[in-house]
Formats: sequence, C-alpha cells, structure tokens
Amino acid sequence: MSIEVRDVMGRVAIAVLEGSSFAEIVAAMKRFAVGAVTVIDADRRPVGVVSEDDLLLKEADPVRHSTTIFESRRQRQEQHKAAAVTASQLMTSPAITVTPGAPLRDAARLMHDRRIKQLPVIDPVTGRIVGTLHQRDVLRVFTRPADELKAEIRSVLAEPDRFSIEVDGGVVTIRGEAGTRSQATALAEAVRAVEGVIDVVCEVTASKDDLFLVPPLL
Repeated sequence: MSIEVRDVMGRVAIAVLEGSSFAEIVAAMKRFAVGAVTVIDADRRPVGVVSEDDLLLKEADPVRHSTTIFESRRQRQEQHKAAAVTASQLMTSPAITVTPGAPLRDAARLMHDRRIKQLPVIDPVTGRIVGTLHQRDVLRVFTRPADELKAEIRSVLAEPDRFSIEVDGGVVTIRGEAGTRSQATALAEAVRAVEGVIDVVCEVTASKDDLFLVPPLL
C-alpha cells in the first residue's frame, strides 16, 4: 500500500495572513521552529511562501533609493523584498502545494526538484490549507517498524511463502528461489520500491538465466 501525504503530514497549518507584518512572520517562524511559512488569503487558501532567505534581505541588502539599467531582474526583486514590510510583499508566489491523498513519493520528488523544505497541504475541493508537510515528515518512512515493513513487502510479492524475508534497520534481505534470473531481478526491484526500504540484499537464486544470451554460431 502506497504511503500518502496524510499519513505523515503535520496537522498544524503553519501560515500567516497576507497582511501579517515582518515581526509577526518572524514570530511565527520562531514559535514553530520552521524556516518558512505559508501565506494565506482570507479564505485560508495558500497564495505564497515567505522563507528565512526572504527575511534576511532586510539585513543583507539595505534599501537603495536608486536603480540602474544594469540591475538584473533578480536584483530588482531582492531590492523590493528588502523594502517589504508585509507577507504579501515578501512572499514568493504562487505557493507550491500538495493534497493529503498525494503519494508521499511524489511529494518527496517535488520537494527535491523545487529545492523546498516544506509544502502546504490543501483540501482538494476547497483549496484551503489543512496542514504542512516537512522534509522531516517525509524521512519518517525510513523509521517504519520492521514488522510493518515486512508485512508490506510480503503483500507486493506474488508468492511470498516461497521466500524468507529479514528486515534490519530498513535493510531487507530476501532469500529463496525464482524460476528465472529476470524474475529474481524484478522481485528485488519490487521490494526496493516499498516505501521505507533503505537497501535490498537479494540472495534469491534462479534455476534459469534468461538474461544471458548466447550468440548464434556462424
């Protein structure tokens, strides 16, 4: 069974309103010990995100009162944020979100690809924020109990009773005999795809090597 975002997400929606002040944003980050907060509108729908990097520009890039034609778009955006005083002025938008029913694997890939440490979780119907998914939540799958992990591994195998399965610290060792080498390889990949598996030691033997092709005689 695929693990979904709802299985590990935080139920507290860490967010501030668009009109929240600089000080209120800092206070929210400190209260929840996070590096970013979601910005929501009056209907609790995410519209952007403010990160610590956005706030640091206030100190790192004091407001200049003139611009030049040689400034890049990024420099102009940073100057604008350095002068910002509310969440709506500071935020990066639009907000990147996920729903509770999204596969956790997809959410993890999204966080990696977009280089973000947390995602607001929204109701798929209303679009309102219902929680927050942090990187540490995603990593919790690698601490799944051995019995739970073993049970799921058995559920993905067509004939689980033919194999012995051992789980130690997320590392799975599987032994037994498959009909062909390709079947043994497919079995190992199926086990590796189970969420929470850190590594697979496949000691499955095969009675037939169907992956080695003998070249025809000339």
